[in-house]
Amino acid sequence: MHKLVVLYPEPADPGHFRDYYVTHHLPLVKQMPGLLAWRYSFEVASTPGQTPYFAIFEAEFADAAAMTASRESPQGRQVAADVANYATGGAVVIHYPVQDGA
Repeated sequence: MHKLVVLYPEPADPGHFRDYYVTHHLPLVKQMPGLLAWRYSFEVASTPGQTPYFAIFEAEFADAAAMTASRESPQGRQVAADVANYATGGAVVIHYPVQDGA
């Protein structure tokens, strides 16, 4: 499995971020080909101290090639272009292969 994680720093307007993200952005995400599972949260905490992130998103793909194909698809490009409409604090995108624990 390959995981994609998006970390969102605090936006200028948290209310707009939440509303737009749930009503507009996530419906676009659902259309991405090869997406096996996804989840998000606005309840990001840090230990110790204050978290540098307002929200988090996780997506799972079969492998890196499936993730790349999904992100390069018309749907994936639409998702990427939409980020500027709500994430005024920017976005940190990371991805990695998932190793099962023993």
